[in-house]
Amino acid sequence: MKPTLLAALLLAGCAAQPPANDALRFAFNDAAPGGYTQVAPGTLYDAARGYGFEPGAAPGSYFSVDLPEGNYRVTVSLGDDARPASTTIKSELRRLMLENVQTAAGEQMERSFIVNVRTPQIPALAGIAPGQVNINVPRETVAEAWAWDKRLTLELNGAHPAVRTLTIVPAQVPTLFLLGDSTVSDQPGEPYNSWGQMLPRFFKPSIAVANYAQSGETYRDSLAKRRIDKILTQLKPGDTVLMQYGHNDQKQIATGKGGPFTTYKAEIKTHVEMIRARGGLPVIVSSVERRRFDAAGNVVPTLTDYAEAARQSAQELGAPFIDLNAMSKTLYAALGVEGSKAAFALPEPGRLDNTHHNPYGSYELAKTVVLGMRLAKLPVASHVVDDFAFDPAHPDPVAAFAVPPSPTRAERPAGQ
Repeated sequence: MKPTLLAALLLAGCAAQPPANDALRFAFNDAAPGGYTQVAPGTLYDAARGYGFEPGAAPGSYFSVDLPEGNYRVTVSLGDDARPASTTIKSELRRLMLENVQTAAGEQMERSFIVNVRTPQIPALAGIAPGQVNINVPRETVAEAWAWDKRLTLELNGAHPAVRTLTIVPAQVPTLFLLGDSTVSDQPGEPYNSWGQMLPRFFKPSIAVANYAQSGETYRDSLAKRRIDKILTQLKPGDTVLMQYGHNDQKQIATGKGGPFTTYKAEIKTHVEMIRARGGLPVIVSSVERRRFDAAGNVVPTLTDYAEAARQSAQELGAPFIDLNAMSKTLYAALGVEGSKAAFALPEPGRLDNTHHNPYGSYELAKTVVLGMRLAKLPVASHVVDDFAFDPAHPDPVAAFAVPPSPTRAERPAGQ
């Protein structure tokens, strides 16, 4: 039978926690296979039921299910009996999981990916007081609420998405945590996107990506708002934390409250020590550059001191370093003055945002970060998809980029 166009996660009867090793299996066609629960299309989310399609979204675009905090392996069976299908899946706030998976008419294909689900609550842990992350109101309680709720949300997208069955099970896998600003964080809608949102696309289903970055923030905010505390309560020995701040830290100079070679380096050191104390691997990433060119068409750097301070911190602390600042300048130079415009958000005609990226730009930068992981010989690089290859001096042509846009739009992120 022809499948419905939307996948769903169903937690039988209510929002109860699934047993640690038990899979939940669901079917979305007219005849559920043995052992699967059949799910009817068009069921709106209801808290008492614990699952359903999100109201107010484009019809059939988003489906959520109540689940406890943690990492989950999601396995989908894709394909349509009647015609070819193309399925793209994003999770939570537009984190790219599967990109344009093609199936021929009658073909079935199984794919898996890992989704991280979190809440703001901070449990008590030795050296860490209980409480919660001081999330931004209303940004993180309204437009970005899906990043913090007790639900796993899937966006089904593509020219003709076709999901036959879905299985969900808790996953005991390593976690790659992200800390940073708006160029890293989960942006809630088009035309904005970040490299952190694209990063899961380039990893096998053997590791989770947990994005704790937030627009407008700094290393200092990570400490004050307890984002790093939350990560430490979830981190397991051997997990990795990528940290990229600088854009907003830079504003502390004008207010006399900080500088690249003083407070910025001190706050990096604090983060590195906190992560190492829990057995994690801290990785310092220099800030992605803004788009700026001189009259001769040369890239004009705007974050030189902060990129250098990040490099110095990595050397002094013996921490791995990814020079995203340098590689992003290489990328922009390769695209050129006009071509680089295609990598940045255009919220309205004639108003290019030269700081925040669009999906194409963030996709290319995510590849740059993955390349940086390989160059730094990070253990997490072993989880990168087998066919990965990239050179920022030779970016993918924008005409070949085909990740379907999400139905939602958003205002400009905070920060510069």
